[in-house]
Amino acid sequence: MLDQKLLAILVCPVCKGDLFYAKEAQELICRVDKLAFPIRDDVPVMLADEAREVSLEEIEAL
Repeated sequence: MLDQKLLAILVCPVCKGDLFYAKEAQELICRVDKLAFPIRDDVPVMLADEAREVSLEEIEAL
């Protein structure tokens, strides 16, 4: 589980926008860029090369 203070200051490394914490998937999702950044061992991996693309359906489900 990520610290709430950390979640409050993290932004998308691509657009500097807000991130949505997908607790079940252990990802931080940028709705603007449609990217999901993985969380490994409670550490967010905020690298665009490590992110996966998120479908429009996944974005709408959030």
